[in-house]
Amino acid sequence: MEVIERIETAIAMVEEARGVPLSASCVLHRGEILELLDSARAAFPSDLANAQEILREQDSVIEEARIQADQIIAHAREEVESMISQTEIVAAAKKEARRILDEVAEEAASQQNEIDAYVDSRLATLEVILHKTMEVVNRGRD
Repeated sequence: MEVIERIETAIAMVEEARGVPLSASCVLHRGEILELLDSARAAFPSDLANAQEILREQDSVIEEARIQADQIIAHAREEVESMISQTEIVAAAKKEARRILDEVAEEAASQQNEIDAYVDSRLATLEVILHKTMEVVNRGRD
């Protein structure tokens, strides 16, 4: 910032200088203004180097932030994919569980129908046997 301060000092010197009547000119002390401008010129490379260093640091910080942002985005994508995958696995497991339950329910209903048919058949056979036994008993009583 030395250069800017010195330029501002030079501007102040010109603004405060005594004007030449009937012209836009002013009277300045040549030695003072030249010394000030020389010191500004000498400080310019230093300030420029500082500015360039700041720009390099800024670029470095920006690059580091970009890398971190990319890593965060990549991690977030992995998390989302994992969550989607887990959701798909859960959905597939629920679907398979429903299918198994439906299959078991169908099998149970089928077995119940078979059991009912068997019991009905056995009861019908028992009914016939009991009926014949009753006939024999009735004949024996007569």
